Amino acid sequence: MARFTAEQLEAARDRLVPDVIADGLHVLFCGINPGLMTAATGHHFARPGNRFWPVLHLSGFTPRLMKPSEQQELLSYGLGITNVVARATARADELSAEEYREGGRLLATKVERLRPRWLAVVGVTAYRAAFDDRKAQVGPQERTIGDTRVWVLPNPSGLNAHWTAASMAEEFGRLRTAAQG
Repeated sequence: MARFTAEQLEAARDRLVPDVIADGLHVLFCGINPGLMTAATGHHFARPGNRFWPVLHLSGFTPRLMKPSEQQELLSYGLGITNVVARATARADELSAEEYREGGRLLATKVERLRPRWLAVVGVTAYRAAFDDRKAQVGPQERTIGDTRVWVLPNPSGLNAHWTAASMAEEFGRLRTAAQG
């Protein structure tokens, strides 16, 4: 992975990271918002230490460990990636409550248009803020968006010490099994 200076990462705040999407996906994964490394590279979950790609593989969604630069390959597995909020930040706590709410509205519109079987939001706090559901827990939700079911996954950030890669892979695997059914 390329090394970036602090100035290059800071300049990345203004870059939009394109979604990896298509109509009718099995699972549309939804991050909170792009980090600065993701914005700098244009690749989702690009920060070293983020466990999204290893957990995706460990849970059986992909047949091998993929690199963030291979994100377009997800489409061939019926998978995609988007974010609740498009604005890149160093930390998710830089986002406002209104950004989360607006992001939730825009995400719901995107999901209604693309019609994935499952929307998988990675981060229970982001899901709660975006959809005003203070009681949501990790796992399948009662909420649907059109015909799309919703699942909340643990945040794969290396900062989320409450979940190990193995316990995250179990939860991702539960979703994989449900998405295959």
